Amino acid sequence: MPRTLLSLGSINADFQARLAQAPDSHETLLAEGLQRLSGGKAANTAYLGALFGHRSVLLGRVGADDLADQALGPLRNAGVLLDGVTHAPGASTAVSMIAVPASGKKQIILANAANDAWDDFARERMLAAIAAAPMPALLVLDYEVPAPIVRLAVEAAHARGLPIVVDPSFPGRVELELMSSITALTPNTEEAAALLGGAICSEADAAQAARGLRALGTQIGIVKLADGGCVLACADGLYSVPSTGREAVDATGAGDAFTGTFAIALLEGQPALEAALWGTAAANLAVATFGSQPAYQGREAVMALAQTLRPHVRRLHD
Repeated sequence: MPRTLLSLGSINADFQARLAQAPDSHETLLAEGLQRLSGGKAANTAYLGALFGHRSVLLGRVGADDLADQALGPLRNAGVLLDGVTHAPGASTAVSMIAVPASGKKQIILANAANDAWDDFARERMLAAIAAAPMPALLVLDYEVPAPIVRLAVEAAHARGLPIVVDPSFPGRVELELMSSITALTPNTEEAAALLGGAICSEADAAQAARGLRALGTQIGIVKLADGGCVLACADGLYSVPSTGREAVDATGAGDAFTGTFAIALLEGQPALEAALWGTAAANLAVATFGSQPAYQGREAVMALAQTLRPHVRRLHD
């Protein structure tokens, strides 16, 4: 049965290039394979919602410029509903500049631009979309839009009883007092460390952090690991979900693949551990191809890989 996925947050025009070596010097580096793509956390999760056959609604801001077509065109073609996307006069569409070295460990510079340029009209359009979303529905969002916008969205979704999944990028914007209204929080290790304090250098550290996220008030705490696995803390216990161990070609958008697919699984009524398996499978598939949205796989591929990961899930000591 089609359900409604509401995705609020960043919408970007991505400019991505491959490098022979990591950009860690002051020299000019020669890149190849320049791609102009659609990206941004909310755009990526909305793309996944449509890919999985749901009513996928994108909420966010773009500029009144030609970059908006780059950011929104692939989403429109995928069937994402864009009535909740408004244009910010005088602001550029956000631009993400992505360098991908041979290791696949991308480096990103984000000019947030229209993502941060909200006005009364945009706020009201966003709130109206949340209020009118056909049920069952779920809101997935990130903090690459202003914190007051996130707060309004969380309050509106919580009032309707919608599950809420939060990707806490940028962690410095996160308002911890909202966590009791959140269903799930899905940081990577750096974001979890910023939220909780202290470095995360081992699985034990990640397990402690996942428990710490739940202690903030959220029902489900997840720490996404650099190797593509995750640690999950939920009412049923504490779990380690492994990666496939495959070498990454391009890690761009893998975290969004996890969060979006995890959110879709919750929307479809899956328990937290199963949702984490779906998210892990989606993230591991995403790193095998350049780009974010072009690398995302559909339901059949995700389910198949999740099935191979399931026997290797470990329950950790609480």
